Amino acid sequence: MELIKDLPEIYEEFAEQRKKSFLGIKSLKEKGVPIVGVFCTYFPQEIPAAMGAAVVGLCSTSDETIPDAEKDLPRNLCPLIKSSYGFAKTDKCPFFYFSDLVVGETTCDGKKKMYEYLANFKPVHVMELPNRQSEDGCTMYKNEIIRFKKVLEEKFEVIITEGQIRAAIKERNREREALKRLYKLMKKDPAPMLGDDLYKVLYGATFKFDKKQSALEIHAICDKIEKEYEEGNHLEKRPRIMITGSPVNGGASKVIKAIEDNGGVVVVFENCGGAKSVEELVDEQNPDVYEALAKRYLNIGCSCMSPNPSRYKLMGQLIEEFRPDAVVDVVLQACHTYNVETIGIKRFVTETYHLPYMSLETDYSVSDIGQLNTRMAAFLEML
Repeated sequence: MELIKDLPEIYEEFAEQRKKSFLGIKSLKEKGVPIVGVFCTYFPQEIPAAMGAAVVGLCSTSDETIPDAEKDLPRNLCPLIKSSYGFAKTDKCPFFYFSDLVVGETTCDGKKKMYEYLANFKPVHVMELPNRQSEDGCTMYKNEIIRFKKVLEEKFEVIITEGQIRAAIKERNREREALKRLYKLMKKDPAPMLGDDLYKVLYGATFKFDKKQSALEIHAICDKIEKEYEEGNHLEKRPRIMITGSPVNGGASKVIKAIEDNGGVVVVFENCGGAKSVEELVDEQNPDVYEALAKRYLNIGCSCMSPNPSRYKLMGQLIEEFRPDAVVDVVLQACHTYNVETIGIKRFVTETYHLPYMSLETDYSVSDIGQLNTRMAAFLEML
């Protein structure tokens, strides 16, 4: 596939993909395609994909509906939870509106309790996630995946075969490979693009429902970036930053902007939406498809796991591959598990890799933008 548009235009199109997909999901709904709304990277997308359903992310990252959410939920709750609930409650999220089934996972306590209220608006199925990445935990999650498959079969009156699941695994793996190729271009120094542009594509791709076409488009973007890099079209040398921690899409993207407006470049995103979401493939050779899915998804290094060795393993791998000059740990307000983990991550970054580290606590408002810029300017100046 060959792209005619310039890269800045392509990046902006991906940035607008979520909004553009509002009509796309409506069209799928009118054609009778089942719509499954989800919240988390632990969700095994291959199961609904196997029955031809469209999977769409429901996490909202704007503070627009938080006042409405706070009429039911505590104010001192994670902004992602309040925003997601607020958009569902006010019926302002087309993806939630068109979803035939909403699926949550028992990650953090705030989400678990929020799902109870969410069930007042839509059918909700909650997958029980183990707290530990152990053999017993994997067996438990495998059983949860099988239970979820049966829920889909009963609700939509279909049969989901293992052959269909294997086909879905291959399709999703090909998209993951394309996304990995894209973000691994940032190993180049100087970087070929801004981290903000990289994240636009990573995030926007999650709202493309034709995964085969999405993989082709991403490979074409990679081809174009590589060609232009060879021609000398890349950034000037800048301090290289890794972002870890909570998701940084939507309102939290101000952290990326603060880094890059003050002279840095984000070369790798370890957090949800970045490498954590796509780095590992599902084992296509495993004769047990449910075990293969359980192992792949349960190996994601989220702070809801205790202990959480997968996060440290992935961070170490990414530090060695992308050679950042510093690490910025983003924590959404009241995200207690990520907040507690900051001391461990700080020790890992500063003692094992001898890199500067900064922890930033933020929400989806614009009230701390000035403070973020001041802190980031001083941090980058130190580098």
